Order: sequence, then structure tokens, then C-alpha cells
Amino acid sequence: MSDTTNIDKQTDKMIDFLRIFLPSYFIAYFGIAFVAKSVIVAKRIGKSPLVLPKDDNAYGLIGFYFKLTMIFMFIYVLLFAFLTTLYDKFLPILQLDTLTIKYTGLGLLSFALIWTIIAQGHMKNSWRIGIDTKTKTELITTGLFQFSRNPIFFGMIVSLVGLFLTTPNALTGLFLILVYVLIQIQIRLEEEFLTNQHGQSYLTYKQKLRQLI
Repeated sequence: MSDTTNIDKQTDKMIDFLRIFLPSYFIAYFGIAFVAKSVIVAKRIGKSPLVLPKDDNAYGLIGFYFKLTMIFMFIYVLLFAFLTTLYDKFLPILQLDTLTIKYTGLGLLSFALIWTIIAQGHMKNSWRIGIDTKTKTELITTGLFQFSRNPIFFGMIVSLVGLFLTTPNALTGLFLILVYVLIQIQIRLEEEFLTNQHGQSYLTYKQKLRQLI
């Protein structure tokens, strides 16, 4: 049996694995890292940590576009899993479609899940989805927050890089770019809020650490 045939068989097995793994992964990622964490924090603080506004101000629009992107991304992984003939419609990047790169993507996805869960644990009761203008939360500077000002956002970006590398195509590349841009805007909104809330303490922390890593 030729080396080319072996590689083709390994690639087919990897694709079959990814069709099961990717939907399961993102269900677990958002279920554990966001839904479960929100439920835990809500019980501790007596209110929902989901504080995204529903109007059309900057906070609300970024939250809306982020949720919309996540919905489309999940639809994509479902289409990848169940409608395999559609994959070529997503403009695959053949130069990146190798087993080595797919394994690298799997490694990044695994890292991102673990990293994000740990970072959220370090946030304790300060965890919010959005900007809580009604409650003064603790400024967290320990744990993973001593290496990154925004470790959860960093984990999310890494997960999108992992998705792109496991299924390299124009659509997953677009998801990565969109999420990165939205996160950059959200970070700036949050930094302005944290500066107003914590003053010099946050400015000192901000000067010591990089934005992501």
C-alpha cells in the first residue's frame, strides 16, 4: 500500500472524527464555559450575570453581533457534520488542509477549553457576560489574570483558530476575523468601564500586562 493511500485513509478518519468532535466540542465549550458558569454565579450573587443590554447602544450592538456570529458558527459545524457535500462550497484552503495542521487545531481547541474554564474559575463572582454597570465587581488580577488582562477572550480566540485549522476554509477564516474584531471592540469598552470603576488600580494593572497574552 502506498504512502499516499495511507495518508488518504488517515485523512478520511480524521474528517469522520471531526464531524463528531466539532459539534460536541462547541456544545461542551459554551455549555460548560458559559451556561454552567452563569448558573453558578447567578446562585452566588442572586441575579443573572448576563447583563448585555437589549437596546442599540455600543454594548448592545457588540453583544448582538457576537451572538449572531456564534449562532452561524454553530450552524456551520452542524452542516460540516451532517451535510458533507456542502464543504467544498465553503472554499477550503487546500494548502492548509493537512493532517499535521488538523492535529495542531485539535490541540488548540483542547487548550482553549481548559484555559477558558480555568480563567472563569479565577473570575469567581466577578464573572459577567457583558458590562455590569449596576454592581461594582472585584478587580481580578490573580490566576491567569496575572498573565493576561483578558484570558477568557484569549481562550475564545484560540478556539476559533483551532476551528480554522481543523477545517481551513474561507468561512471559518471569516468567523475568526469577525470574532477577533468584535472582541477587540468589547475589550476597549470594558477597559473604559473598568478604568472608571477602579481608577488607578486598573490603570496600574493595565500597564503591567499585555491585552491578551
